[in-house]
Amino acid sequence: MSPSARRRIPLRLRRAPVPWDRQEPTWRAAKPSLIAQALKRAQSRPSGNWYAIGASRDLPPGKVLGITVGSTEIVAWRGDDGRLRTGPGACPHLGAPLRESPVRCGTLVCHWHGLSMDGGPTAGWEPYPAFDDGVLLWARLDRLGGEEPTERPRIPVRPRLGDGVEAVYSGVGRCEPEDVVANRLDPWHGAWFHPYSFVDLSVTEAPDDSAADDGFLVEVSFKVAGRLVVPVLARFTAPEPRTVVMHIIEGEGAGSVVETHATPLAPDEYGRPRTAVVEALVAASDRRGFAVARAAAPVLRPLMRASAGRLWRDDLAYAERRWELRAQRRFPG
Repeated sequence: MSPSARRRIPLRLRRAPVPWDRQEPTWRAAKPSLIAQALKRAQSRPSGNWYAIGASRDLPPGKVLGITVGSTEIVAWRGDDGRLRTGPGACPHLGAPLRESPVRCGTLVCHWHGLSMDGGPTAGWEPYPAFDDGVLLWARLDRLGGEEPTERPRIPVRPRLGDGVEAVYSGVGRCEPEDVVANRLDPWHGAWFHPYSFVDLSVTEAPDDSAADDGFLVEVSFKVAGRLVVPVLARFTAPEPRTVVMHIIEGEGAGSVVETHATPLAPDEYGRPRTAVVEALVAASDRRGFAVARAAAPVLRPLMRASAGRLWRDDLAYAERRWELRAQRRFPG
């Protein structure tokens, strides 16, 4: 196929597909020390105490979001100006669960005794700094994070709002945020663990144990049907302790991004840690026909979430297993 034809047609036909059990083993390249060092560097970077708490689209005016991040109960809603409001999830009067309270004209009204909160300090209730980046919702929890706070979260480079099609997947695993991040800093497992989605995966650039940069460069093909695939070049980076970002830098969808954010939740009834995966997928393309995809975004978003959910059923099992072995002091890495 000529270069001009390759630019027009993103699909490729695998001429000599390798069966799953005959592909090149990756365990030697996936050095535990290399992954551990990349994780350590990610954990050393500042987050400004910001935590991803959900999708912007999932909090329309009049709706209330309740979440417990670590040990901090949070309530979130939109004011009458449409801006995000966040604060303690317990009413300061007698502790009512504000996630069950209604919003009236942008004001949260406690359903126990009628204490009203417009998002500003009132009756001992102090708001948390909040940020809505158009795709994700964030709350800044300085007591939980313990870092130097920043004015806004570190948002990775994305296509401009409206230029791409975005979707947000959310899931929960019995593990800690570091287990989710470590999963994403192990690109070598892709074609082995997710053969229904990835083939011909090769990590062409990885940091050594002493590198300051934790970027992984990965050549991989996304499976479409049968032997039809879409090859891309992707880069994985960890800009802060609870985030790993994949940018597609060459191939179909160049400029697209997948942001994986790990948010600690309250422990389960047995005291085991729980972590929310909040993953933003923003698809972009410079093809003329992509305008049709943008117009079909309401149909595409559920498909994008379903695809991410299938991957995360596996990857949360990976993260949970990692935590289980760490808790038992049996983790070999």
